[in-house]
Parts: sequence; structure tokens; C-alpha cells
Amino acid sequence: MSGKTFFITGANSGFGFAIAEAAASAGHTVIGTVRSEAARESLLERLPQVRAILCDVTEFDRIPAIVAQAEQEHGAVDVLINNAGYGHEGVLEESPLDEMRRQFDVNVFGAVAVAKAFLPRFRERRGGFIVNVTSMGGMITMPGIAYYCGSKFALQGISEVMRAEMAPFGVRVTALCPGSFRTDWAGRSMVRTERSIPDYDALFDPIRAARQEKSGKQLGDPEKLAAAVLTLVASDDSPPQLLLGSDALTLVRDRIERMKQELSDWEALTRSTDG
Repeated sequence: MSGKTFFITGANSGFGFAIAEAAASAGHTVIGTVRSEAARESLLERLPQVRAILCDVTEFDRIPAIVAQAEQEHGAVDVLINNAGYGHEGVLEESPLDEMRRQFDVNVFGAVAVAKAFLPRFRERRGGFIVNVTSMGGMITMPGIAYYCGSKFALQGISEVMRAEMAPFGVRVTALCPGSFRTDWAGRSMVRTERSIPDYDALFDPIRAARQEKSGKQLGDPEKLAAAVLTLVASDDSPPQLLLGSDALTLVRDRIERMKQELSDWEALTRSTDG
């Protein structure tokens, strides 16, 4: 793969940093976004070759100008890694709607706003690759992360439509669906709603405790994910979605099998509504 220019949101930690480091080490130009000057300085200390820029993905109106300036200063972007996001954990009944709005502002509206800033540029150039980082939580669900799964399901669906709409112009779109990896997702980066309803103790308390206990010990290696992303970008034929991690593969396969069974069990009633 010849040298490309990557634009990576949320480049100062987690998957964003791992991908930025791998891409820069492979000789690519990397533009990495961060939300604060402190984060920018931290990123440049660790990866001085990265072009670090300030961009809060929830400041939707500012994003087109940020993208235009980035391309003016660093050249046309070939690959957008739409990575910025975070996790929310909380029982649905206990979790305030304001926390859901914030989750969707970052994980959905922010990602779409960044993608929309690049779509006309990629379309006019008849090329480009958008990697929207969703999650296995965009294809399966678990108790206690309704807002997170909802946001990732939304981005998953939007990514598939984006892929179909951009295909005639030579623009590729893939949703990246990681399983559990050793990042800060379940640690300092996660927003956790305080518990308030004892009826949920038996269901949810063990889930929360197990997630906190496993944080930092997950099976997935972020550096290997970054290597997989570079392989994806270099491929000639990218899939609509790419699962990463054996846990994601197992859980999504199980869900597909359950869905097949449900379709079969309820087929008669499903067909009964045809006129």
C-alpha cells in the first residue's frame, strides 16, 4: 500500500492511538483529532510525526471548516477512521435521557457529521475509504448498555446505507465491529449511571462488577486491531462490516442462529399479513 493520508478522530487513546501509531510507522501521513490542547500535547509527545488538530465531534457546525483546513495544510485525505466515541453503562430505567443524548451526539451525530464533511470531497475525487468504528454492540445487545448499543446499531445501519450510496463513486465504507479489547472503554472512558432501583441488583450488579474486573485484561490486542485495519485499507474488496476479535465472532454468530430460528418459528404469522 503506497503512502496514504489518514484522518483519525479520537487519536489520543484507545483504537485511535493504536491506528495512528501503526499508520505513521508504516509511512502514512496521519492527521489525528483531539478534544483539548492538553490531549494534543500528549499525542505529539508520543507520536511527534502525527499532525494533531483540535476537533470536538459534537461541535457539528465547525467540522466542515476543520476538514477543509486539514486538507489544505496536509493534502487530500484518503482514509477516514471515524473512531471518536465512548461507552455508557447503566440500566435503561435508571439512566437519564440526557446521558442518552450525549451518547448519541458523540457516537452517532458526531461520526455522521465528520463523514458528511468528507463525502463531497471523496465523491468529487472518485475515491476514498471511510471506516466507521462501531462495535460488536452494534450487532448484539447486553443488559446495561442500552444507550451504547443503540448508538452503535444506529451507526451500523447508517454505514450500510452510506456504503450503498457512495459505491457508484468509488468510495468504500466499512463498519469496524470490535469485540472486547484492552482499551480504556470499560475504564476511565466509560460513563456509568449511578444505581437507584434495587430490583435490578441481581441482574445488573454482577455484570457491572465483572466488566470492571476484566477491564485491561480483555482478549483483544489494540495493536493487532491496528494492523488489521491497515490490512483492510490495503485490500481491494472491503466488506460492509468487519468483526474483530473471537468473542465478537462467537456472539454475533450465536445471534444470527437465534434470529434464524425465530424467523422459522414465526414464519406462518409473518406471512399471514400479506394481502
